[in-house]
Formats: sequence, C-alpha cells, structure tokens
Amino acid sequence: MTDLPTFIAGLPKVELHVHHVGSASPRIVAELAARHEGRTPVPADPEALAAYFEFRDFAHFIEVYLSVVDLIRDPEDVWLLTHEVARELARQQVRYAELTITPYSHVRRGIPAPAFCEAIEDARKRALADFGLELRWCFDIPGEAGLPAAEETLRIALQERPEGLISFGLGGPEIGVPRPQFRPYFDQARAAGLRSVPHAGETTGPQTIWDALNELGAERIGHGISAAQDPELLTYLAERQIGMEICPTSNVRTRAVANLDEHPLPRLVEAGLLVTINSDDPPMFGTTLNDEYAVAARLLGADPEGLAGLARNAVTASFLDPAGKQRIAAEIDAYLAAAG
Repeated sequence: MTDLPTFIAGLPKVELHVHHVGSASPRIVAELAARHEGRTPVPADPEALAAYFEFRDFAHFIEVYLSVVDLIRDPEDVWLLTHEVARELARQQVRYAELTITPYSHVRRGIPAPAFCEAIEDARKRALADFGLELRWCFDIPGEAGLPAAEETLRIALQERPEGLISFGLGGPEIGVPRPQFRPYFDQARAAGLRSVPHAGETTGPQTIWDALNELGAERIGHGISAAQDPELLTYLAERQIGMEICPTSNVRTRAVANLDEHPLPRLVEAGLLVTINSDDPPMFGTTLNDEYAVAARLLGADPEGLAGLARNAVTASFLDPAGKQRIAAEIDAYLAAAG
C-alpha cells in the first residue's frame, strides 16, 4: 500500500467549496499588489503576505479578504486569477470544481458585469483545454453588503447567465446577517434553475443552518460545523444526505474552531452526514486541498479507502451531470484499486 501523502496527491478529486479571490496564489497577489503599489495595504512581498494573512478573527479575515478583492481591477486581472486557480486545482488532481464567485464585489469596483462574465467564461474554457479541469460557478451574495448586494447578484446571475453558472450562494459573516432576509432572492434564483448553496453554521449556531434549509432551500451547506451541536439537525441532514462542505483548516484560521483537535468533523461523519472535504481560501489559510485531505485522514483515522470515500462523497454532492459523476467515481475506484 502506498503512503497516505502519495495516495492523496494522486487521488482524483472534486472541490465544492473554494472561493475565487480567496484562491489567488501568493505569487499572483504579490504581482497585483506591485501593480497597484501605494494604493493598497496588501504587501507586494510574497513572504510578507504570510504575516498579512494571519487573522485575529472572522471579521479581520473579511477585512483582509476585501483588500485582496480590491486588487482585481479589470477583466484581464479576472482572467489571470481564474486561469491560475484552475492551474493549481488541476495540479492537485481535481477533475471538477464549483468555484464560488462574488460578482457584486467586482462590478461595484468598476468592472462591467458582461466583461466580468466574459472573462471567467473564457478562462473556464481555457482551463478545460489546458488542464482537463471542468469549472462551474456559484454566484454568491456578500452578506456584509446586505440586500442591495443580493439584488445585484441576482440581476447579474439572471441577466448575464454565463454558461458555467449552476448555483446561487451566500457568503461573508453570519453574525448580524440573518439568512431569512435573503429568501426572495434565493426563491427567484431557484425558480430560474440555480441550485441553493448558502454558507451557514460556521460562526453561528445550528439555527442558522435550519434557516438556510427552511428559508433558502439549501441543497448543500457551506461549512455547517455547528450542526454537531443539534442531534435533531444531524438526523435531518443525514436522512436527506444534504452535502456538507467542510473546510477544517479554514475554521481554525478564522477562529471558528479553537484548533484542529476540537474540530467536529469526526462527529459529522459518525452521524452519517454526506461530508465533503474542501479548501475554502487555500493560500490565505496556508493550505491546499491535498493538505485538507491529510487533515481529514488524521482526524478520522482514515486509510486510503476512507479517503477515497470522502472523494466519492464530493462527486455525489456535486451538481455535475450524471455521466460526469459516473466518470469521476469510476476513476476514483480505479485509482484505489491500483493503489492497493
């Protein structure tokens, strides 16, 4: 049997919870910061970025995250970022990814919505040609910007409707941003055929997850770690096999969880939830998707078969078409058999 790091490195994967700007590599962030030197607090030195990405709490993380968003000034920046994110995912044997994108943040900074969507679509097609990676988009509302952001995100999603768009989400802080107020926007997005994937239960309690399910029609939950506090909710999620997008290192880096040893991942798995492993904002958190699988292996005591099971969960929970799901699942099974 091959060793776990080698097994993880070669394991075909699906990534369901990874943010567009949050995936900007230190090299790309430094390059953009240098381009805008004097007009941004983001350091242009890649080594200094590590210190810049030390977060005091979730609010500080949002502040730093938005300063990186400010570096994306034109469609060329958008294309470069998207293509580089695809390159890094493909390097980790990711076959399919649903990338969370916040168009509102870029449009309000002066990039026209049609040009923004054209840039991500061109990069998506190039990623498939260059890396064999299939990308799809989740357009998410930045919760801290309130209902005007929800209205504009919905407008862009429905008017521009880029080919890769499959879902509608809600990110940003949970505290002080109740989920029910966004129901009308999710209702319209779902009526238009978009899937519902809000963040919930990362920095708040189980009620936020219930609200995401009951008010927003959530088909997957972004983070959702506080579900471990509510036995009734655990049963509900397990019975319906609602996908849980778990990002362990992210939860520690934003101080949602004190340390990895206290992470509720084992309780969620033991309760029978459809748990998937994801990276969230990997360069900002000093991690990769491969690293997150290694963390999961340690917390769960998982062997290669268990890790392949987590990879299959992500395929199951994805919004990929049935033929695509079958193809990647078969590849995972073949890889596991060959590794044995």
